[in-house]
Formats: sequence, structure tokens, C-alpha cells
Amino acid sequence: MMTVSLKNIKKLIPSSKNLKILMVATEAAPFAKAGGLGDVVHSLSLALRDLGQDVRIFIPYYGTISREDYKVTDEIEKLKVPTDQSGDNSFLVCAVKKYIGKESAPTYFLENMEYYEQRANVYGYSDDHIRWILLCRGVIEFLMKSPWKPDVIVASDWQTGLISNYLKTKFKDDPDLSKIATIFAIHNMQYQGMSDFKFMPESEKDAGKEAIPEFFNPRLIKFNWLLRGVLHSDLITTVSPNYAKEIMTPEFGEGLDKIFKEKRDKVYGILNGISQDHNSPELPSLVKTIYTSRNISGKKDNKIFLQERFGLPQDPNLFLMCMVTRFTEQKGFDLFEKAGEPIFKHLPVQMIVVGDGEARYKELIKSLSDKYPDKISYSFRFDPDIPHLIFSGSDSLLMPSKFEPCGIAQMQAMRYGCVPIVRKTGGLASTVKDYDPTKRTGDGFVFEDYDPMAFFASIVRATTLFQLKNHWNQIVRRAMRRDFSWEKSAKEYLVAFTQAIKNKNS
Repeated sequence: MMTVSLKNIKKLIPSSKNLKILMVATEAAPFAKAGGLGDVVHSLSLALRDLGQDVRIFIPYYGTISREDYKVTDEIEKLKVPTDQSGDNSFLVCAVKKYIGKESAPTYFLENMEYYEQRANVYGYSDDHIRWILLCRGVIEFLMKSPWKPDVIVASDWQTGLISNYLKTKFKDDPDLSKIATIFAIHNMQYQGMSDFKFMPESEKDAGKEAIPEFFNPRLIKFNWLLRGVLHSDLITTVSPNYAKEIMTPEFGEGLDKIFKEKRDKVYGILNGISQDHNSPELPSLVKTIYTSRNISGKKDNKIFLQERFGLPQDPNLFLMCMVTRFTEQKGFDLFEKAGEPIFKHLPVQMIVVGDGEARYKELIKSLSDKYPDKISYSFRFDPDIPHLIFSGSDSLLMPSKFEPCGIAQMQAMRYGCVPIVRKTGGLASTVKDYDPTKRTGDGFVFEDYDPMAFFASIVRATTLFQLKNHWNQIVRRAMRRDFSWEKSAKEYLVAFTQAIKNKNS
């Protein structure tokens, strides 16, 4: 894994050199957002723009994107995207729109009625492989016609993994496209394509060497798009330094750990950031009572307000925990399934759970709430403003994840002095420093083993320290003062871009 000191960034990137960067993804806020990827593309592009880079975004033009809020212009009215199939299906007709405004970096939209505009969701269709190969090939056809050519393409996750594959094979001799360096950004190794490769016979598995078939060939469904992005890109990034190390192990490598070890000199781990301004207890629009790291007394008012809103007894001396997340095994809910009963039976705690996900875990939360109505409350409806209220009033955030490439919630929570209790994995290990009672350092509670008793013990540690208000308040203040802004991460990405260009030219 490669690391570069930010102290040397000026040596690596001359001030006179402004890179042209194209970020290609399936989603980007504020236009289309189904998960954390949309926020990352949006926030990182703005941070790079603030550093003087010419950064642009390329995503599909979904029907759900507001035509009223985001006025677009025609960039290319008719773009024929070859499908490499003969006959009537030899190409798909698209168009490229462009948005320029304060809300985003300049954004290109690939317009196609059948595969994007007539769909209600970003993901989840049986022909997603056609939708995403159209995106991959569409951006290449667009660049062949556009006078603007990027120095670097950043392709995000498996859905864009064929971009570098195309550039390194079919278009390797193109005088313009062959000059573009490619970065493959991995946000989650668990998803590698349309198929579950764990249960696929070896004879059917994709090794990444055969030519990309035509759009409508069933073989495309069995392609490992993430593998191809890794094999053909000039550099690979993950969303935290620790996750970059983890994917080189059998436990977290999802079957590709040996390949990552071979390419370790091309793997960068760069921590995601958050908007420090938008996640702030000093914004009255986000919290009931504002407060700062210098004066945290406002958290008490927010806690009482939160307890009242969720129907819990209003007592500032009870340890109030929260979970704002998807209800999946990845997020540690199988630990919560085993530890939930002893937590609420034996500890003086309350808990608020907000999110959605698997039915079995929703039933678990309901049953615990029915049994302990004064201790646990929940909502399965998500409001984008609710995390701010919850973090501002809660004492602690639970993130006992089985794996967590980066994690955003723990960074957001810490901005509000909501102390995280996390498992030592991925981005959680990179962002939360375990409390040391001897040195009185740390800003959270970290347990290592993926075990319900280890999870339970970490909550006991936190509830015990919560009774010692002076010590607890010091942890709260340290958490609030952590800097998770995108500026630092954006500078690290610039180092990675420069290295990708060097790799391309070497």
C-alpha cells in the first residue's frame, strides 16, 4: 500500500499545474443519492474545486432528477453508443446534458429514456448490467466528441469498472483517450458485479482477461466488474487507510486479497471526509439548542428534547445511545441480536434506533422496544435532518460493524460530541481513538473481537465513565475537535492523481 506525506504535496503537484478530473459514478448528490457514494462524489468534487482543480462529474440522467431545480443545457444532442452487436441493436441513442451551478461541480448527464429516465430507482433492476455498461461506454464516446479531455478519470465502484478495461484494450491506441490516467475508487468490496461470485463454479468465474462482450450478451452478468477495474486501472483507492490494508487479507478481501497484495504499490487508502459546516452543533437549523466544544451545556437540552420526541423518560443522567444505520449484518446487528437483552436488562441506558433494512432486525428492535418501552425507541422512517437531532442529544453512537470500509456516521456523531462505540475495523479503526484511562486520551470506545461479549463490555466501559462527568466531558470535547473535513482528503487525492499519471506514463 502506498503512502505519501502531505508535507511533500507541493513538490508532487506544482502550483501551476491544475488537473482536469472527471468523476464517473452511478450517483451524485444533490441530483441522485441512494447511499454514501452520492455524498462522497459531491463533497470530494467541491473540495477539489476549492483547491483550484478543474473537476467535473458524469452520471446518468435519471427520471427522478428534478428538471425544475436543476436546469441543464444540451452538451451533445445525439450520442450513438455502440453496443458491439450487429443488426438493429448495434447502438443505443443517448444525449449528454450539462449542469453548471453553485450546488455542484459541473455535471454531465447521460440521457437515455429506456435505461435511466423511465426508472424509479438508481439500483435494483435485472438489466443493471446493461445500464452500467451503457454508462461506461457512454462516457468514453462522450470524451471522443468533447473538446474537454480529462487528465484523470475517477471511476467509482463495480458499476464503472469497465471504463479502465475499455481504455486499456479497445481504445488503447486512441491518440487522446490513451493519455488519460485512470483511478478505480472502491467504497465497498462486498459488491463486485451482478453475480454472487462466492457460489459461482470456478469454470464460470471471470478472470478479467477475456474481451468485453456486446451489451446484450448474458456473459456480461457473470463478469467481475470490480476485478476488472482493479486490473486495468493505473491506481486503486479505498475509503480509509485501514481498509486498504484489510482488503489484502482473506477475511476482508472478498476473494481478491491475493490480487491486491500483488498490486499493493498501486493501492491508496484515503479517508472520506464530511462537511464540517453542515454537521455542526452551532447551526440552529439543525439542533434545538446550539453548543460548542468550549461550552457543551446545550447537549443537556437537546437530550431532553430527544427523549421527549421519542417517548422516553426525560432524564439527563441516563446514558442515551443511538444507532442511525441500515439494519444489516454488516452493521453488527447479529451482535446486537445477542447482546441486546443483557444491555437493556442490566444497564442504566436508553437507546434510539433510526433506519431501515432487513425484516428480522426490524422485528428484533420492535420486540426489545415492546419489552423495554422506557429504554428503547425507534423509527423506521428516515428524515435527512434527524441524524443531526439524534447526535446532538445522544451520549453515544453504536457502530459494532462486522466490516466498515470508511463509515460516515461516526465522524458526523463526533462533531456533535456523540461519543462512538465501535469495532476496530476499516474506517472505524482509522477515525476513532480508544479511550485510555491512564493517559486520559482518546475520543471513543473501541473493541476488537467480533463478539457479543466484547460489544457488551465496551458499552459497560462507556456507561461507567459516563458517571464521571469531568472525564466524560473531556472525551466529548476531544471528539468535537477532531478534523474530518474534506480539504485534507482532497489533498491526498491530488497526490494519488499525480501518482496515477506517473504510473500511466511509466
